Amino acid sequence: MFENIEIGQVKDLESKRFVEEEALKEQTKADKNRDFVQVYPLGWRRLQYLMKHRPQAARIYALMAEHMDASTGAVVVSQIVLAEMLGIAEITVRRQTKWMHDNGIFTRIRVGSGVYAYALNPDEVWRSWRSKKDYAAFRTKTLVKKSDAENRIIDRKLQMMIKEHRGEPELPFLEDEGESS
Repeated sequence: MFENIEIGQVKDLESKRFVEEEALKEQTKADKNRDFVQVYPLGWRRLQYLMKHRPQAARIYALMAEHMDASTGAVVVSQIVLAEMLGIAEITVRRQTKWMHDNGIFTRIRVGSGVYAYALNPDEVWRSWRSKKDYAAFRTKTLVKKSDAENRIIDRKLQMMIKEHRGEPELPFLEDEGESS
């Protein structure tokens, strides 16, 4: 049955099996720590300070750490969704996130009406293997309500921001295409 198989074919099969086994090992490793969030000493000090002096900001910080994307340390979320998830007023979310951004607790970039991309400091909190910090791009996990009219273009804006950062050409928004004629 195996007399007609050449040595090259056997090596190809062995290589393919090795690649598949390595991919399975990587997936198993990723699944093992899927929901793991690392909090470093600086992050614990930050959280202790916020809990004592700004409890609502501490809750926002913890929620963002819980939901940030594992490959980037960032999350995109509307202020309405944050308010609903935490059971607090939207004005409280606006004030606390502005204060946190102004005080360097995280970076935020507006991507829509009341929707921001928030990136926590990877020296405080990280949701993946330490070795992935060097490769963090501004890709995110996005938490939005379907009823928010701005949501249909948020992903498009994020893609444009990433391409702009990489120096790739910018593509027009769908609503801009009609105006160019």
